[in-house]
Amino acid sequence: MDRALLTKGRNRVQTALDAASASFVRRFEVDLRALAAFRIAIGTLVIVDLLLRSRHLTAFYTDDGVLPLEALFSDYSSVYSLHAISGEAWVQALLFCVAGLFALAMIVGYRTRLAAIVSWLLLLSLHARNPMVLNGGDALFRMLLLWAIFLPLGERWAIDARRTDRDRSTAFSAGTIAVLLQPLLMYASNAIYKHRGDTWMAGDAVVEAFRADQFTILLGNVIADQILLLRAFTYVWVTLLVLSPLLVLLTGYRRAIFASLFVGMHLGMVVTIQVGLFPLVAVAGLLPFYPPVVWDALGRLATRAGIAPRLRGGLTRLQRAVPTLSVPLLPSLRTAVPSLAAVTDRGRVLVSTVLPGLFLVLVLLSSAGAVGYDEMPDRGEEVLEKAKAQQSWQMFAPDPIWRAKWLVVPGELEDGTETDIYRDSAVDWDRPPSVDETYESSRWRKYVRNMRFVDNENHRSYFANYLCGRWNATHETGVERVTVYGLSDRAAPYEEPDIAEYHLIEYDCSGEFVQND
Repeated sequence: MDRALLTKGRNRVQTALDAASASFVRRFEVDLRALAAFRIAIGTLVIVDLLLRSRHLTAFYTDDGVLPLEALFSDYSSVYSLHAISGEAWVQALLFCVAGLFALAMIVGYRTRLAAIVSWLLLLSLHARNPMVLNGGDALFRMLLLWAIFLPLGERWAIDARRTDRDRSTAFSAGTIAVLLQPLLMYASNAIYKHRGDTWMAGDAVVEAFRADQFTILLGNVIADQILLLRAFTYVWVTLLVLSPLLVLLTGYRRAIFASLFVGMHLGMVVTIQVGLFPLVAVAGLLPFYPPVVWDALGRLATRAGIAPRLRGGLTRLQRAVPTLSVPLLPSLRTAVPSLAAVTDRGRVLVSTVLPGLFLVLVLLSSAGAVGYDEMPDRGEEVLEKAKAQQSWQMFAPDPIWRAKWLVVPGELEDGTETDIYRDSAVDWDRPPSVDETYESSRWRKYVRNMRFVDNENHRSYFANYLCGRWNATHETGVERVTVYGLSDRAAPYEEPDIAEYHLIEYDCSGEFVQND
């Protein structure tokens, strides 16, 4: 009797464990078509990011820009960047092209893991070359590319799929767990930061952000004075962030609907505020959350529209046209040398389980430490520092920027006249009609904001030196001295200006490279 009860108890425990395991797998397995869409999106965004950065290639990544190699190595103790091997523009352009080629390989799914590894390394290198222009979107981009290395991205919609002999429709691994948890960590951490502020909980955060007028674009300029609507957006966004754990708790079409709410909010950011590629990177990070039911429906729609056969035909032709570039002796070596096969198998385990598992544990600890709930071991911190995988998601938190900020840079020319050499116009101390338009891009706005910080005084000299060089290279009358002022307006665009003026640096264009006041 006792033995029967014991056996029955064990069976119940085993059944409960099996059910819990199945439930866990169901929440962290990813459809292979979702991973393919994720791969295509990430590869495309790498190319878009390179194209956008190339507009300021000289300004941000060469010795003629705001951070020459001399300044980079002086201000940053450890710089591991292939982009720092030379300050010449042609070297940077070449590296941009190489990164674009590997991103293209990701898009078509050719040697996908190698393409992901190189793309991640080149992105780390690019970010290390000029940390002053980075934002939260760049940090998320790095993490998604890191997790991409450990995912089977080439099993669907890819040239590599011709070599796939595994019959499965979903994947479950440490990599899929990590790529699903990453957006959740970002949203949950950001929710904690926002909860510690006043404006988000009061419903005023989006109102204040639009009031600053240095982020709003397109539709954002139209709805900037719709206070009730902006308050509603504030509460909706905070609610979604708080409920973000449902991204992994829900399954099936419920998960798809909930993920689509985040996608909708991010796409709304694209047409209202200028925050670089962050919204699109976040959308790419949400693609793995879409379950098979969504991809089945999309497949049926594509078939009815006649798109699917053409896409399959194009992929087949591409698979036939692109060489395999395999190593002929490798299969025979694996057969002849059993130990080599064992090493290869251990390598697969290392890539699919051990490395992503280790990184995931460190990322979880880093996320907890960032919001004050844990402390990262020193060794772990070193690993994350090298991989640039630290977790800190304070975007627009604890409170958003609510002051409009811009620059006025009077320059004394050789003929004794004065002009604003930053905007190449007459010196004007009034608030610009559109503060956002005073910045060439979101990268420039981020750089200027960082340059104004107290602990970045050297960068004010670098910036002033760059302005002197840029002006003298493009104008017949040279500039001898510049003064950089940072201006802030605490008033809303429709209110009486309340402008504060901050003297940042007075710079002699013929003087020393670094001139701190």
